[in-house]
Amino acid sequence: MDIQQVVKERYGKAALDVLQGGSCECGGDAITSHLYEDAQTLGLPMEAVKASLGCGNPTALAKLNAGETVLDLGSGGGIDVLLSAKRVGPSGKAYGLDMTDEMLALANENKRKAGAENVEFLKGEIENIPLPDESVDVIISNCVINLSADKDRVLREAFRVLKPGGRVAVSDVLTRGPIPAEMSGNAQSWTACLAGALEENAYRAKLAAAGFSAIDVEVTRVLDDLFFSAFVRAAKPLDIKSRA
Repeated sequence: MDIQQVVKERYGKAALDVLQGGSCECGGDAITSHLYEDAQTLGLPMEAVKASLGCGNPTALAKLNAGETVLDLGSGGGIDVLLSAKRVGPSGKAYGLDMTDEMLALANENKRKAGAENVEFLKGEIENIPLPDESVDVIISNCVINLSADKDRVLREAFRVLKPGGRVAVSDVLTRGPIPAEMSGNAQSWTACLAGALEENAYRAKLAAAGFSAIDVEVTRVLDDLFFSAFVRAAKPLDIKSRA
């Protein structure tokens, strides 16, 4: 199974569904419902809200500051990028990275409707971030890292593009134990943000192996006995350069 192609097709269809007046979800309503307060989404294009496929609200928890540069890995319809752009203000910058043409088209249309001038959407893979070394203050992501078949590379790339002292603040689905074999090989389970989920200690270990410190995992929603969503924080030490 080509996981990247399966994910691309699933989320391309999700974007088209929104453009045609529908909505979409990832992993079911228990993961995606009521993630944003009405006050946060006020003034955002409805299509950006409908295209939210996340499992958390990283922009509310990342403590973004005016003037910072933010990168959203797997930005989809752009809701977290647009929210980040408001928080960092006109002196800051919010990038969104997505590999799906349909999602990028939707995101750029939402950017236009929102009148967001400090936003830029990039086409690319989260395993190969098209930004220079040490160019970003904060990396956010909303239920996307679990979709990658090469999470070690994703985290190494995140470490590379972060400035020393920069931080990661992502929402993701994690597990309390091994995923059943019949689920791990199932395409629908992958695109539902379940089959690719890491066990909490494995997530911590991969972050540490990439060079991150101050790693913290905060449970945000319990889905069942195996899966839960969490807010994952980590920092790039001030005295360590990017790894090759």
